[in-house]
Amino acid sequence: MRTGTSTAAGLLLGFALDRLFGDPRRCHPVAGFGSAAMALETRTYRDSRAAGVLHEVVLVGAVTAVGVAAHRAGSGRVPLTAAATWTVLGGRSLARTGRAMADRLEADDLAGARELLPSLCGRDPAVLDADGLARAALESIAENTSDATVAPLFWGAVAGIPGLLAYRAINTLDAMIGYRNQRYRHFGWAAARTDDVANLVPARLAGALTTALAPLVGGRPADAWRAWRRDAAGHPSPNAGVAEATVAGALGVGLGGRTEYRHGVEMRPTLGDGPAPRVPDLRRAVVLSEAVQLAAALTAAGFAAARGHRKKQTTDRFV
Repeated sequence: MRTGTSTAAGLLLGFALDRLFGDPRRCHPVAGFGSAAMALETRTYRDSRAAGVLHEVVLVGAVTAVGVAAHRAGSGRVPLTAAATWTVLGGRSLARTGRAMADRLEADDLAGARELLPSLCGRDPAVLDADGLARAALESIAENTSDATVAPLFWGAVAGIPGLLAYRAINTLDAMIGYRNQRYRHFGWAAARTDDVANLVPARLAGALTTALAPLVGGRPADAWRAWRRDAAGHPSPNAGVAEATVAGALGVGLGGRTEYRHGVEMRPTLGDGPAPRVPDLRRAVVLSEAVQLAAALTAAGFAAARGHRKKQTTDRFV
């Protein structure tokens, strides 16, 4: 089986495993990587960008080397690609958590909803009412649809197993240290900027898919495109702005505004034209997220297969 075809098959099989089983329940490799990163931080931490660059290079480099070794295994490439894809995806868990949040909010279980929110994002749940919890969950689903599914599939299509593992390492480090608080303003700079670069293309792919699939949740592609073009650039993240603005436009809701984290308050720009999201909008966001995830898997597999075919044609031409 050609490399492109095996990569495409592995991506689709890994996506199916994520849809069927969700995240591995025991000995999750991403959790193991996080523990290793925390242990290394005790040795590498300094309040400087240089130390943060070293931390990033060592960890991402080590994971990429593992990916390269797995890629060179050759005969077992489809199962290994599938296993790597399943490991790095978080799409089913994201959708399941979104639905659970909607269930708790519909049952007026604010305590349960606040308990669940940290599994979606880093905001302070204690200060949020039902509408605030719905908005926080919806914005997190929008951003993480790109980060947890579209981006790893994109990098898997581009660079196979090394791309899958390297991207997940980059994204995990950003989630751990890519903050602008006192401890990580300098040390986490490299993690945050590397994640921004790694997500530049995937976030726009997610935005394009969200725009195209807006009719599935009663939206209009023109509204999603308008929100993207007009509002995304105002977001502090060059990538989350695209994901959140297109979802806001597709759902016909307004996102942004006062956003409270444990480390402080940020005033986010308004994304979209509609009213603040409510629980039914959160359920629609989950439906849209799952549609975007499936479209991303098919797109990535198609790209990998086509890329492999072109590479073979080029090789045959010079043989």
